[in-house]
Amino acid sequence: MGLWQTCVVQEEGGMQCKDFDSFLALSSELRISRILMCLSNGSGMLGLVISSPGLECVKFAAGNQELKNRLLLLGGIMLWTSGLSALAPVSWVAYDTVQEFWDESIPDIVPRWEFGEALFMGWFGGFFLILGGSLLASSYCFTSSDSTSVSYKPTKQHEQCLSMDFKHPDLTI
Repeated sequence: MGLWQTCVVQEEGGMQCKDFDSFLALSSELRISRILMCLSNGSGMLGLVISSPGLECVKFAAGNQELKNRLLLLGGIMLWTSGLSALAPVSWVAYDTVQEFWDESIPDIVPRWEFGEALFMGWFGGFFLILGGSLLASSYCFTSSDSTSVSYKPTKQHEQCLSMDFKHPDLTI
């Protein structure tokens, strides 16, 4: 059972999936989980869009390092929000699956739900979103806000190469 459809694996090796009929017919856990996953997708994309101009390789607001640092912090917070809102429904569904699997009141002939690939992908995705958000937010703490740019003094060889007069042979026939 997933957020968008329920699938049954047959003993012969085939899988049969069916979409849920109506959003309102779902249990409250599935409705809240769907909303949280959509919120996770939206805040993750927003975090990436917000933090992209704050990267040092992007020439946006090149003279305003404080603005770039704040964009990185805001993008990191949005990725953190995305990771937490992805981990919540995944862990909730996992908890319900474990509770129903060990429920003594359900007869043995009724098929039991087990963890699927999407559950593990949700956990990994949520943890990586939190890790990425932490890295972006920590870059705010470790980046100086002064706008001094790094410049290098040219070497003597470089100055000699720039002052050389290259004479090309006449290539006309």
